[in-house]
Amino acid sequence: MPDKDDYVEINIVVLPGDGIGPEVIRAAVAVLDAVGERFGHNFQTQEYLIGGCAIDNYGTALPENTLAACRAADAVLLGAVGGPKWDDPNAKVRPEDGLLGLRKELGLFANLRPVRATSVSMQISPIRPQRLQGVDLMVVRELTGGIYFGQPRGRKIIGDEVQAVDSMVYTKSEVRRIANLAFDLAGQRRNKVTSVDKANVLESSRLWREVVNEVAAHYPHVTLEHNLVDAAAMYLISRPQTFDVILAANLFGDILTDEASVLAGSMGLLPSASLGESRNTQGYPLGLYEPIHGSAPDIAGKNIANPVGAILSAALLLRHSLGFEAEAEIVEDAVEKTLSTGNVTIDLAAPGQRTLTTGEVTQFVVKSISDDEE
Repeated sequence: MPDKDDYVEINIVVLPGDGIGPEVIRAAVAVLDAVGERFGHNFQTQEYLIGGCAIDNYGTALPENTLAACRAADAVLLGAVGGPKWDDPNAKVRPEDGLLGLRKELGLFANLRPVRATSVSMQISPIRPQRLQGVDLMVVRELTGGIYFGQPRGRKIIGDEVQAVDSMVYTKSEVRRIANLAFDLAGQRRNKVTSVDKANVLESSRLWREVVNEVAAHYPHVTLEHNLVDAAAMYLISRPQTFDVILAANLFGDILTDEASVLAGSMGLLPSASLGESRNTQGYPLGLYEPIHGSAPDIAGKNIANPVGAILSAALLLRHSLGFEAEAEIVEDAVEKTLSTGNVTIDLAAPGQRTLTTGEVTQFVVKSISDDEE
């Protein structure tokens, strides 16, 4: 065991958020602590508010102290935001403003969502097992442009009618940087990019396809195919094993990644990483890491939430923001061992199968990390 005086301090900001967020983030932090003990890393975690709980305490979903801490961090670990308490569509401030604002302020333009079918997926996914064989894909979603941020947006009165407008806006530079990242990742995987758009209808998609083709010319070893988004949605279910890296605009990537969770068997199993161009003190990208599931307020506080998405998000944090590949693989292997031996929360359980609490599943993962050292 290394002397703790020799540890390099790594600053991780923790944003538990709302609903089940605090429960699953507690699990992720416990796993990071186990990794730190095993490998001699000094993870310093500090908690801040975001989302609904921040609105209650500060009147804003993204307080200034939270944003400042995130900017200074080596990485950010987020639980979930939102819940019925803040669901008024006419509210001036919504919990989701905190997450969208944080992505924008940190310049996190790329969202990575890996989806892999495991032995557990074969048992619980509604997709036939033979279609899940070999499924291992990465969705690269553009995160700071498109219809979620485009201007003009809003409502206005035209005569006796109310009109609402959202604008899907992209620039060549925005498309180019996300495409370059997707092709770089494909070069580390199986050398295939599927770019998703709606170029038969949308002008923004025509620009998207044009720029992606330009970028592809610089990656001759990577195969490029284009899918219209409706076709991509169908192929994700009918032939998911043919995908490697899926490149998509903000709206399309948001929808397709939730659909892809069916391949894994549960949204509770999937992590994500949001990366930008800023570098942390370790020389790696400052990233925001979060499970893709929501705040699930109906089960909050019951200690039955699936912690795996948050734990695997911590693994992505180790890999992308700290360069700890071996440590990330140890966490991923510990999760697979835990699930494959039947240690699951209620969302993954077969009829009549014994289920574990959030804390119990976490302890199995932690024990696997610690035992693997021996």
